[in-house]
Amino acid sequence: MKIFDYMGSYGYEQLVMWSDPATGLKAMVAIHDTTLGPSCGGLRIWPYETEELAIRDVLRLSRAMTYKSAVADLPLGGGKAVIIADSHTQN
Repeated sequence: MKIFDYMGSYGYEQLVMWSDPATGLKAMVAIHDTTLGPSCGGLRIWPYETEELAIRDVLRLSRAMTYKSAVADLPLGGGKAVIIADSHTQN
């Protein structure tokens, strides 16, 4: 996947990723569209098999939040965060 091309095609504003080797944190936040207002969305913790799958998911989820907010007539845009981890075995 060409991330910048994909983001440009669907109007994404931002993708930010963090890692902390000391704690094992691998996380990302995607902001899709804030035309209607600040981004709204939640957090998914999932043991993604690859980082690319996590990127695809956070982008897809943030875009879905944009559409959900618009359909609900809320003054909010779409955003989402993911943490790459197994919530059953990792703290």
